Amino acid sequence: MAVSHDPSPVRVAALYRFAAIADCKAVRARLEALCRPDVRGTLLVAHEGLNGTIAGPEASIDRVLAEIRALPGFAALEVKFADAAAMPFHRMKVRIKPEIVTMGQPDLDPVANAGTYVAPADWNALIRQPDVVVIDTRNDYEAAVGAFEGAIQPNTRAFRDFPDWFRTEGRALLDGPTPPKVAMYCTGGIRCEKATAFLRAEGVQDVFHLEGGILRYLETTPETDSLWRGECFVFDERVAVGHGLTPGSHSLCRGCRMPVSEAGRASPRYVEGVCCDRCADSRTEADRARYLERAKQVEIAALRGLAHIGAVQTPSED
Repeated sequence: MAVSHDPSPVRVAALYRFAAIADCKAVRARLEALCRPDVRGTLLVAHEGLNGTIAGPEASIDRVLAEIRALPGFAALEVKFADAAAMPFHRMKVRIKPEIVTMGQPDLDPVANAGTYVAPADWNALIRQPDVVVIDTRNDYEAAVGAFEGAIQPNTRAFRDFPDWFRTEGRALLDGPTPPKVAMYCTGGIRCEKATAFLRAEGVQDVFHLEGGILRYLETTPETDSLWRGECFVFDERVAVGHGLTPGSHSLCRGCRMPVSEAGRASPRYVEGVCCDRCADSRTEADRARYLERAKQVEIAALRGLAHIGAVQTPSED
């Protein structure tokens, strides 16, 4: 299936906010009405707040965001903007969930118990302190693309694995007569904000998190001053970005939806549109044939100036 490009630019808004929502059904109904008729994407509603990405004409996106900010507790809604040549979504979905980012800890209260925000301009000074432990709250495949210098990597497969990692391994990093401070980071801020609330619930007091996440740091920090090494995996068609949010060198394996570096694409086991080193052994001949046909259809759609529905699929940010 292919969708024609809209000649007018599309504004994409990735947003989240931890703020108490008493009546999730009422908020869902309001959001569905706000987004009609020309805003598409996915919004998650939970008692702890809102999270999601929407796209549409700039005026429509501004209208929706203004109404969300008018909700109690949402005036400081975190939003990151991007522009797209074509509508990246095919429908609007507003879903009620136990959590807006899945940690498997629905009783946490990030609104009241999250750690201290640290602005990107102050981040380097914090993580250079000898009494600070830096923890990456992202997943293993994200950390393999890039990370802050000296950060501890839990190597989790999903965010819901983070609590078990901390309870079995991470807490030992903080043992000692003088517990260290903890600085945490993630892609856009939502996971590390919730992770700080989790650590505080576990009795850790001096917890900090990077405001706006890696993306804001890369956007605002000069490369000459940066402590970031590598690229940052993102959950959209860019796959990874560098300083200034310039496009990175990674692409996406269409077999396992994982990032592939330039070296990975040089592997004899890498087949464009089919598989990479990570998933080559798990693909049957039927899988390969199906993926090759999909890649062919994507290429045909691109030559015709169309956006194929299967062209871009990335993992979810959890």
